[in-house]
Amino acid sequence: MRMLSFLSLFALVTSAVANNRSLSFRHDVLPVLSKAGCNAGGCHGALAGKGGFRLSLNAYDPATDHYNITRENRGRRIEFADPARSLFLTKPTAAVRHKGGKVLHENSEDYKLLIQWIQQGAPAPSTGDPELNRIELTPSLSLLKKGDTQSLAIHAFFSDGTKRNVTRWARLTSTDATVAEVDEATDLTRVIGYGEGAITAWYSGQIALARITSPWPSTIPDDVFAHTPKRNVIDKHVVEQLRRLNLKPSMPSSDSEFIRRVYLDVVGTLPTPDETKDFLGDPSETKRDALVEKLLSQPEFVDYWAYRLSDLFLISSKKLRPQALKTYYDWLRGEIEKNTPWDQLVRQVVTAKGDTLKNGAANFYSIHQDPETMAENVSQAFMSLSIGCAKCHNHPLEKWTNDQYYSFANLFARVRAKGWGGDARSGDGARTLFIVDRGDLIQPRTGKPQPPAPLDGQTIASDSTEDRREALADWLTSPENPYFARSIANRVWANFFGRGIVEPVDDLRTSNPASNEPLLQAISKHLAENNYDLKSLMRLILRSETYRRSSRPLPENKGDQKHFSRYYPRRLMAEVLQDAITSVTRISPKYNKITLSDGSTQGISLYRDGTRALQLSDSSVTSYFLKTFGRNEREITCECERSNKPSMVQVLHLSNGNTLNNNLRNNQSCVNTLITQSNDAIIEDTYLLCLSRRPSDSERKRLQNIFEVAPETQRRGVVEDLFWALMTSREFLFQH
Repeated sequence: MRMLSFLSLFALVTSAVANNRSLSFRHDVLPVLSKAGCNAGGCHGALAGKGGFRLSLNAYDPATDHYNITRENRGRRIEFADPARSLFLTKPTAAVRHKGGKVLHENSEDYKLLIQWIQQGAPAPSTGDPELNRIELTPSLSLLKKGDTQSLAIHAFFSDGTKRNVTRWARLTSTDATVAEVDEATDLTRVIGYGEGAITAWYSGQIALARITSPWPSTIPDDVFAHTPKRNVIDKHVVEQLRRLNLKPSMPSSDSEFIRRVYLDVVGTLPTPDETKDFLGDPSETKRDALVEKLLSQPEFVDYWAYRLSDLFLISSKKLRPQALKTYYDWLRGEIEKNTPWDQLVRQVVTAKGDTLKNGAANFYSIHQDPETMAENVSQAFMSLSIGCAKCHNHPLEKWTNDQYYSFANLFARVRAKGWGGDARSGDGARTLFIVDRGDLIQPRTGKPQPPAPLDGQTIASDSTEDRREALADWLTSPENPYFARSIANRVWANFFGRGIVEPVDDLRTSNPASNEPLLQAISKHLAENNYDLKSLMRLILRSETYRRSSRPLPENKGDQKHFSRYYPRRLMAEVLQDAITSVTRISPKYNKITLSDGSTQGISLYRDGTRALQLSDSSVTSYFLKTFGRNEREITCECERSNKPSMVQVLHLSNGNTLNNNLRNNQSCVNTLITQSNDAIIEDTYLLCLSRRPSDSERKRLQNIFEVAPETQRRGVVEDLFWALMTSREFLFQH
């Protein structure tokens, strides 16, 4: 009994000491406001505030927040003589009218903490406050079943060596709501589905992550995974995850599936019937590897990847005049043709200067003409990090602060240009890019420049006269930069699988984790170790058993959408689909107009007849088909500009529009070539042209019956209908 009394007394004394500790506005008060949502964008954190009271969004400016709470409006929000009567407390507790309702309870620990802070004199944030170094979310890895719950703890680690449990004030969110969800009232995580997901914790601008694995309930023998072919590091990490998740890998694709898939993914074209027949008839066990090598060396490979990367570099006549655009595109295409390593290509862009008609890479700075835009687009294009939110406040979804944003943007403050700066109607677009030896970008919040520095990189001396972009390029392309190799590796992976290991493909923030982190690390490491040779990474992917799996789902993997147990079907991108229609029908569209930024059109003479969509250097070329099927308009550096989603307009255009129907009726079309052949030859060649496979016995028999009963006068119509039926099928429209 005496021991129990002693322990109770000790607990009371310890609690009293804790309650009497000096509270920090930065690390005690602001977390309470953030957890309650008081400084969120929908409340007082809005640009104009609410009800005459404004806080910085998510507490990014503690000094101003303290002033607004304690001093603004003659200090009416704080009552030191009677803290409980402070407007700062009576509003959130709804003791007086509050449009936001009751967000703080009088009996809560948070309320007592705010009372105590006022009793201590409402101390302001100080430069002597310990810095928050990081937060930790535990357990960091959990293996759970559907229906299980998990309690998580968040600890904060400070520069003075202290560690605090801050679970009460952290915001928890699920990165995949199909796997797990978080109860905001209890901070309890509940598993509601299958797969691998993550929970992120946000506290005072820091983010931590905990992963949750919820295996599918299938029973799959270990022998299945042991005997699944593992050709390289990709297969190793994919199969390891499939084993954890009880996902059975699909069977290998057929030769017909593979040749069509690899042609479309590597060069953006369909194989010819002769190429397909040669491949199907080749008994060699290495024929798939040989085909990959052949495609990687074809001119069409250069066309395809020059077009894909033109999306990233925003090559468009809405932003550049024709001659400047041509120089920019020719430079990019030339670097791809030479197989210039990605780090060297990016360095050329970041450090570009001189005449934009002689140095194509310099046109990057014709598109982005102020330090902030330059910084945001370098970050988005080459690190897949969107830092734009940090321009006005600390990033709400990432660790980047407002000060870091202006430090990064200050790297471009001395970039200058002279020459053209108008619209795309006249002139050649010549500009001269140069660097001045002084000048800084002002941080609006402080009225002073931030020391120039890469994100998480070393500060550059402000008085140095050297081109700051050289230091940026060194840091950007360094193997120590955790984002550079991951960004392009994830983009290349997405080209071949239809989705990134991180999705969206250009969003590598910590709070958007990879679906298979070891896999992303492995291919990023491979790229860096192979001197950023993109073809080396493509070869690794194309040779993997993971890429060569069938797209047919099994009962044991039909629920998988992101762990690569099978190949995921997707609609062909607009330009590839247009070229596929052209290659089958043999009728090419004419590209002779561009759409300017004001919506008007202007005639062009840059493209000869027979130009494929993937050979267009300009995304502003007028094309109803490409626009309807979701072409990237290259307005902003974001993969969201492109859409591969099917729509009713697309269905109607294929069914009743001019593209297919007029092409097939044309006297120069494929129909004229085939119509004189035998019925069986027509059927086989049509399937090989459209689907890169021979018809099945049942398909062949049904079609032969149709041809036999059709009158000779309707023979052309039957052939046209056969092409139309195949080219409007999902097998033609989708990559699979």
